[in-house]
Amino acid sequence: MPQERTESSAPTSLWARLHGLGPVAGLLALCLVGTLLNSDFATPANALNVLTRTAFIGIIAVGMCFVVISGGIDLSVGSMAALIAGCVIWVMNALGSQGLSPWVTVTIGALSAVALGTVFGFAHGLLITRGRIEPFIVTLGTLGIFRAYLTYLSNGGAITLDDKLADTYAPVYYGALLGIPVPVWVFVAVAALGGLLLNRTAYGRYVQAIGSNEQVARYAAVDVDRIKLLTYGLLGACVGIATLLYVPRLGSASPTTGLLWELEAIAAVIVGGTALKGGAGSVAGTVIGAVLLSVISNILNLTSIISVYLNAAVQGVVIIAVAFMQRRR
Repeated sequence: MPQERTESSAPTSLWARLHGLGPVAGLLALCLVGTLLNSDFATPANALNVLTRTAFIGIIAVGMCFVVISGGIDLSVGSMAALIAGCVIWVMNALGSQGLSPWVTVTIGALSAVALGTVFGFAHGLLITRGRIEPFIVTLGTLGIFRAYLTYLSNGGAITLDDKLADTYAPVYYGALLGIPVPVWVFVAVAALGGLLLNRTAYGRYVQAIGSNEQVARYAAVDVDRIKLLTYGLLGACVGIATLLYVPRLGSASPTTGLLWELEAIAAVIVGGTALKGGAGSVAGTVIGAVLLSVISNILNLTSIISVYLNAAVQGVVIIAVAFMQRRR
């Protein structure tokens, strides 16, 4: 009998490993197709461009990975990023007008972005755990609230960073270390820390346990509400980090800032192999999923196979296709 169980589990284990390599195989295949379609795709400059543009969504996707694994969802991250960007620019302009040095002003603005994102995340967590409201409903509501408040603060236009502060802030996005852009380094650091949290800490195990079976986790003395609160706070912090990196790119915030970021972040998590129902997933897979989606957009931009305005439609198709395959499995 023991022998039979071992033999029967071998194909299952092999299938699980092969399935885990799916996103990697898909990324490699896309890179090959991109190289064949346009020789500029395989250049180092284009690779760095893809990674830099991936960094913002990738950082948010790392936080989203924890939320989805725990059995939750957050539809508001794009609107949250927009409001954080507007508030940070407003704060920095106000401090700059008081005579503070540009470096001090930018530092305070960057810290306020992370702090504000964490506060928003904790607010979601409190509404979900204490208010007993479904995550979908909570974040659907705040999606509208965040963007509406930014529209109000900007009077329907844009909030623009002062030129002197913009020059000081620019290296956060345009700077490079050892030839690699700063956003890419931050993305790598966030992903590495996320992987350690998920796979090497009790918190990570609790997140997966809650996503697998919340009731059983409660019976096992897991403080489910506290873990959920920390998880949404973590996602909010990731949104804040992504936003502070993104602000120098345009130097402004408008009602269209961060539009559809929630779609891209969720798509990266799902394409990376995280189960929609929670309980299973990986940060490494999420990173690969984020890069894969950026590669798709990059190929479409370089080759003009279809209109660039259909990029979001392609991402939507990818989400549905992967969800269908998970359902079949």
